[in-house]
Amino acid sequence: MNGIRGITVFVRAATLGSFRAAAVDQGISPQAASHAVMQLEKELGVRLFHRTTRKLSLTEEGQQLLESAQPALAMLSSALDDVRRSKEEVSGALRVSAPRAFGLPVLWRYFETFQQRYPNVQLDVQFDDHFTDLVTDRADVGFRGGPPPAGGSIARRLVPIQLIVCASPEYLSRHGAPQSIDELAQHRCTGYRRANTGKLAQWQFLIGDETVYRDVPAAICVNDTEMETQAVLSGLGIGQLGSFNAATHIRSGRLVPLLTDHVTEYGMIYIYYRHRTEQPLRVKTFIDFMIEHMAGNRDYFLEASELRAAQASASGRK
Repeated sequence: MNGIRGITVFVRAATLGSFRAAAVDQGISPQAASHAVMQLEKELGVRLFHRTTRKLSLTEEGQQLLESAQPALAMLSSALDDVRRSKEEVSGALRVSAPRAFGLPVLWRYFETFQQRYPNVQLDVQFDDHFTDLVTDRADVGFRGGPPPAGGSIARRLVPIQLIVCASPEYLSRHGAPQSIDELAQHRCTGYRRANTGKLAQWQFLIGDETVYRDVPAAICVNDTEMETQAVLSGLGIGQLGSFNAATHIRSGRLVPLLTDHVTEYGMIYIYYRHRTEQPLRVKTFIDFMIEHMAGNRDYFLEASELRAAQASASGRK
C-alpha cells in the first residue's frame, strides 16, 4: 500500500502543481507528501519532478508515469468505491446453495419475493444435494436439511422436518389404511432414492423414545421428493414424506396422515453462513429476510394434535 500511496501523492502533486496542495488533498503533511514521492523516486531509480522553490515540473519519466498511472488509479478508486457501497446498498451478486429436496417447494417463493423487493441483487442459486462448503464453493449463504452443518459456519434453525407416513383418500378407499408399522409390508409404498448415495432411504419411526429404521419395499421409487409426493397424491402408494412437502396437502385433505403416533423428526431446515461482521449488506439483508419469513413458519410442519385430528377426521369419513 506504500507504493500505491506514493503513486497517489505523485499524481495529485503533478495535477495540483505542489506538494502542499497534494498534502491537503490527501490529508497528510507537506513533509509526508514530499517524502512519499522521494521514496517512489528512490524505488524507481529516476527523478519524477524538476523541483524549484516556486514550482514543480514533470521530468520525461514523470510525464510517462502520470499518463500510465492516472487511468489505473481511477479504476482502483472505482473498485474501492464499489466495495464500500456494498456495505451501504443492497446490490450485487449473491450466491446461494440449497438442496433440491426443498428448493422449489419451500425456498423458491421467498427467493422470488426477495428478488422483487431488491431488483439490484443478482441471485445465483445452486440446487445441489451435496453439502456446500461456503468457502470452497464461494457461496454466500447455504441451506441444509437434517443435522446442523459443521465446519465453522453459523447456523440458524428455521423449521423442523417431520417424516410423515401418508396416503391419498383414493388409495385408502381402495386398499384401506395400515394400523401398524408391520402392516406397511401389505401395501404398495413409494421409495426415495438418495441423490448423493444412490441408496433407497430407510423409513424412520418413533417408537417410545427411540427412532427406529425400517426397510420398506418400494412399488415405485424416485430420486426427487416432489415426484414422490406426486406419486402419493396420485394414489400410487403410501409414502413417508417430509413435512415441507406434505403439510399443505394434509391440511387441504388431499393427503391423510397415517401412523401418527410414530411421526419422527429428521432434524431441521437450517440457514448457514460465515461470520456476519464483514458481510456485504446484500448478504445480511438476505439472511434477515429468510429468517423473518421462515423461522417457525407453520406452513411446513404440523403439531402432533393437528396430525391426530387429520387422521381421525379421515377415518370418520369412511
